[in-house]
Amino acid sequence: MMADLHLLPCALILVTLATRQFVTGEVVALNDNNINSVLSGNDIAIVNFYADWCRFSQILAPTFEEAGNKIKDEFPSPGRVVFAKVDSDKETGIAGRFRINKYPTIKLFRAGNVVKKEYRGQRSVEALVQFAKDQAKDPVEELTTLDGLDELDSKKRHVVGYFESKDSNSYWSFTKVASVLRDDCAFHGAFGPVSQAERTLGDKVTFINKSQRSEYSGAPVAQFDLLFKWTTENCMPLVREITFENAEELTEEGLPFLILFHHPDDAESVDLFNQEVAKQIMHEKVNINFLVADGLKFAHPLHHLGKTINDLPILAIDSFRHMYLFPHDVKKDLSTPGILKQFVEDLHSGKLHREFHHGPDATTPPPPPQIEEKVDPDAKNIPRDTSDEPKVQAPQKITSPPESTFRKLAPSRNRYTILRDEL
Repeated sequence: MMADLHLLPCALILVTLATRQFVTGEVVALNDNNINSVLSGNDIAIVNFYADWCRFSQILAPTFEEAGNKIKDEFPSPGRVVFAKVDSDKETGIAGRFRINKYPTIKLFRAGNVVKKEYRGQRSVEALVQFAKDQAKDPVEELTTLDGLDELDSKKRHVVGYFESKDSNSYWSFTKVASVLRDDCAFHGAFGPVSQAERTLGDKVTFINKSQRSEYSGAPVAQFDLLFKWTTENCMPLVREITFENAEELTEEGLPFLILFHHPDDAESVDLFNQEVAKQIMHEKVNINFLVADGLKFAHPLHHLGKTINDLPILAIDSFRHMYLFPHDVKKDLSTPGILKQFVEDLHSGKLHREFHHGPDATTPPPPPQIEEKVDPDAKNIPRDTSDEPKVQAPQKITSPPESTFRKLAPSRNRYTILRDEL
């Protein structure tokens, strides 16, 4: 009994230390119970998805922990910036939810919303800390005059808010939207006397893109959900255009491309693609980039697919390893319910890759047999009817899908362990 009493203080000390480490640890371990509260409860969350067996995860772990410690000193107030981690082998549901396909993956969350663009910078304490500090900067540029609005950078999309005060609920909602969408639009704010001429009916928000202007209406600016929806629709079109100027930036987002190659005069196919993406696969917008491309300018990817500009429009997926051709006629079949959705799901499941290398899956119905004309040597070369005779199909030739046009910009195997590797 005395021995047990003697050991009790030691046990209490161990429990206290363990509890203190869990509570005050600078990198928060996420699980199903706390992930939503941690992500939504912080302006910025930088999350390391790792696996203990992965060599690159092992190398990153102490660096990420130290960066988490330092950023806590930089932002001691709760709710500002948090470093977190997910053991993807244990938390398979979370890893699947965010489509983790390589280790380690560092994802950025703003106000609980995942950002498409992953962190791919230098894996050093200094770089990670600086990245976090940059993300925590005020996303809204304050305007001291409205004279320069006509001279805004025409290559960017802009959102301008006019507020009576920075202390208003309207501005709080605006800054939260700006934090999430800062990569897609430039946000500007005018306050007090500077904005007075624009606030005849109260605080307001305007979207500006080149010569286009549209004003947020229908609900108070302070209603975050509605303001966020409206701003997202303007700043982040569901389907974007890929050009030589933005191709590398889009690739940096780390998501596969679903690309419609079209003739520049073919607006009908572009409209159809936009319509069916919104109808069938809008829920996939965090997992894949929906793009349109000028088929005349991007003739090289068409060549990889064995196509020419005469075959436009063409729909394909670029997984950053291979390119997969949509196996249907775009204009005739794209509007068939579920057909585009199935094409994307076949990418996620690996079916597109398997069937390219190994032929159709057992569940995939084979193509109808071709009726070949046979010659009877005993009938003076007169063809006879062979329609009722069983046909022997030639062995299917196993081919390899075309290589990705953007594979040089794909994640480096010297920095990541790639899951579901395509060899």
